[in-house]
Amino acid sequence: MITLTLPDMTCGHCVKSVTAAVQQLDPAATLAFDLPTHEVRIQSAQPEAQIKAVLAAEGYPAA
Repeated sequence: MITLTLPDMTCGHCVKSVTAAVQQLDPAATLAFDLPTHEVRIQSAQPEAQIKAVLAAEGYPAA
């Protein structure tokens, strides 16, 4: 389980964008969001660094 804080994630559209980016890398990934704290918990076989890189490229760099 990877827990990341994405300060720029603030709404439902952001959730969809983050989900799409991670699932492009790992279609089997599952994500759980906590918008008030800007946290996302990701269950994936992919390395954390790769997930962070994909999210940063999508405009959601991890803090």
